[in-house]
Amino acid sequence: MAHAIVIGSGIAGIASALRLRKKGYEVTVMEANPYPGGKLHAMEKKGYRFDLGPSLFTMPHLVTELFELFDVKPEPYFSYFQKETVCNYFWNDGTRFTVNSNMDTFVKDACKAFGTSQKSLRHYLKQNRRKYELTAPLFLEKSLHKVSSYISKDTIKAISQIGKLDINTSLDEVNKTYFEHPKLVQLFNRYATYNGSSPFKTPGIMSMIPHLEMHYGTYFPKGGMHTIAMSLYHLAISQDVRFSFDSKVDRINVAQGKVNGVESASGFHKADLVVSNMDIYPTYKNLLQGQKQPGRVLQQERSSSALIFYWGISRNFPELDLHNIFFSTSYSREFKAIFQERTLCEDPTVYINITSKEEPSDAPEGHENWFVMINAPGDYGQDWDSLKRKARHWIIQKLSARLQVNLESLITVEHVLDPVGIASSTSSYRGALYGAASNSKFAAFLRHPNFTSSIKNLLFCGGSVHPGGGIPLCLLSAKIVGDLAPKPLNHA
Repeated sequence: MAHAIVIGSGIAGIASALRLRKKGYEVTVMEANPYPGGKLHAMEKKGYRFDLGPSLFTMPHLVTELFELFDVKPEPYFSYFQKETVCNYFWNDGTRFTVNSNMDTFVKDACKAFGTSQKSLRHYLKQNRRKYELTAPLFLEKSLHKVSSYISKDTIKAISQIGKLDINTSLDEVNKTYFEHPKLVQLFNRYATYNGSSPFKTPGIMSMIPHLEMHYGTYFPKGGMHTIAMSLYHLAISQDVRFSFDSKVDRINVAQGKVNGVESASGFHKADLVVSNMDIYPTYKNLLQGQKQPGRVLQQERSSSALIFYWGISRNFPELDLHNIFFSTSYSREFKAIFQERTLCEDPTVYINITSKEEPSDAPEGHENWFVMINAPGDYGQDWDSLKRKARHWIIQKLSARLQVNLESLITVEHVLDPVGIASSTSSYRGALYGAASNSKFAAFLRHPNFTSSIKNLLFCGGSVHPGGGIPLCLLSAKIVGDLAPKPLNHA
């Protein structure tokens, strides 16, 4: 039987393994870490459980369809429910706004809070949906780098309406054409961070991102985000996918322009097909030394990283929910610091995720588990010890003032993850969360494709390649890999 090796067990790697298994391959996943899941990992500390990585769950059908591939009901492995509150927003001047999952309620609430017209807001949301519907079949669901992707009615339709996609203006400029209130502009500018970019640089087409959250909804997976990866891991095990942990791949072997296997400390492992779920930069620099390097792709600006404080908090905060944002006073100053100065802003936007709101067992009774994150530049050799100390002070000062507490006195447990730690634990170049940034209109086309024309039977998945980062796009990258993989000759 034809054998496929998947390098890395991030969510895209596991999903690719499942799709290749369904296609008829024997599949082995080789993982450098002693656990599956990549960034979707978890930690327990003194009675608190923390999801270490992604904290937002949208488009759950992309997970459940992997179970449906094998006619398996997801429920024994995986279950989730939709959140009524999408996110709570807080500003330094005391303003607070809650986004409701019901679109009509959100529109009414936003128009009342920010003094905009329902007509303008509904038109904006309608245009966001239109952008998504026009571009998803090409930009998200197929390989951008195959001629066949462009020979379709969907593509012709999208190209004919390219003027409506706002690719020549920034997201910030688009939002300002619709809304006068700076807080509403900032609320919608925030969606640039969903792919690690700046709203002042990323093209206006990215206003389709709030459509994904507001139209499809936000969800909570029972057991926390880590269960998404673990449920797919257990499904893969049940379908005879093999996992080899503590198995760092050192080289992808190529002979006469075709992959024939990989090398690790334990020797040579033959394969008819290899899929790399590793960040594209170390894939080429470390695993494909001697092969043609896609210089322009590898030199792309990296996405933002993150600085995350995992805090056990010794009281409950009823005013907070699962997702909470405390905005900076100046978004432009914050993003200039991240992308131009490669440092942190003294007044950062702070995101707090609290899973104990939905899973009380994630924290001791009367306590909460706080995942406190700020956007950060990638690792370019900054003094992270100094930056972490400063950021901790700024964050505690900001949250204490807004929540009217002495937050420092409530912290019982602390763990910190910085861009250096993200890079070392996930092989993400410079600790970038989403591979390349989307700070230009050409970024989508400059992302590395899910294949390479110079090496046969080598495919790529995950957040650093097409179509991009985040759980939904990683799962879509696996779907593209499944479509691109040749059918095994021995499979009927």
